[in-house]
Amino acid sequence: MSSSARPSPGRRPAGEHEVKGLAFRDEGEDDGGEEGGAPRQSPVAGPRVGWRKLTFLPVVLIAVLLATWLWYRQADLDALSQNALGNGQVTKALWQHVQLTVISTFFVLIIAIPLGILLTRKAFRKATPFAMAFANMGQATPAIGLLALLVIWLGIGRRAALIGIIIYAVLPVLSNTIAGLKANDPTLLEAARGIGMSPLGVLARVELPLAVPLILAGVRTALVLNVGTATLATFGGGGGLGVLITTGITSQRMPVLVLGSILTVALALLVDWLASLAELLLRPRGLEVGT
Repeated sequence: MSSSARPSPGRRPAGEHEVKGLAFRDEGEDDGGEEGGAPRQSPVAGPRVGWRKLTFLPVVLIAVLLATWLWYRQADLDALSQNALGNGQVTKALWQHVQLTVISTFFVLIIAIPLGILLTRKAFRKATPFAMAFANMGQATPAIGLLALLVIWLGIGRRAALIGIIIYAVLPVLSNTIAGLKANDPTLLEAARGIGMSPLGVLARVELPLAVPLILAGVRTALVLNVGTATLATFGGGGGLGVLITTGITSQRMPVLVLGSILTVALALLVDWLASLAELLLRPRGLEVGT
C-alpha cells in the first residue's frame, strides 16, 4: 500500500479519537466520512393509508352496483319479481341486514374482548380451555342448525337470529384477544410494574396497545362472518338480504336472486374495506414496520 493511502501520524478522520491506544468514532457521525460529520436523518413515516387503498375498492364497488342497477332497469320483470323488489323491499332488506351486522358485532365486542382480557389474568387462566372449547363449539356447529335450535327455543324473530350470529362470531375476536395479550413481552410488563404502574395501568397503557393489531384482525374477521351469517336470519324471521336470495331461489326468479346476491357480496366487501382502514388507522405508531 502506498504511503498516500495511510493517514498521517497524529491525525485522525473527523469524529474519531483515541482512548488508551484504541480508536473510537463518535456516535451520530456519518460513516461515509463527510465533512462536518452530519448526523444521519431518521426516516420520515409515510401516510398510513395510500390513495390506492382509499380508492380502488370503492371504485370497483360503484362500478359493479351501477352495472347491476342498469341491468335491473332494463330487465323484464313479471308480477312476482316486481312484488319482491318493489315498494321499497330492497331498501328494507338492505337496512335490516346492516342492522343485524352492526348490532351483532357490537355484542361480540363487548362479550369477547372483556372475556379475553379476563382469561389472561392469573386468577382465571385455568378457565381458558373451557371458554375456548365453548367458542369453538359455537362456530363448529352449522349456522343453519344453530339458528334452527334457537328458533325452537326462543321462537321466530330477530332475537333468535341475533343470538345465533353472535355465537358464531365470538371465536375470532376471543382467540385473537387472548393471543395478542399472551404475546406481549414479559420484560416490558415487568418494567411497567417496576416504575410503579398499577395492574390496570399496565393493562390499559402497555398490554392492550401492544395487542391492538391482533384484536383488530379478529374484529375484521368477525364483521365479514356476520355479514355472511346474517343472510340466514331470514329462516328465523330476522329479515335481511337473505329474504331476496331465498325468494329468488324458491320462486326461480333470477333478477331477485342476482340482486340479493350482489348486494350481499358488495356489503361484505365494503365492511371488510372499512375494517381494514380501521385496522391501519388504529394501530399504534410504534408498532409499524420501519418506524
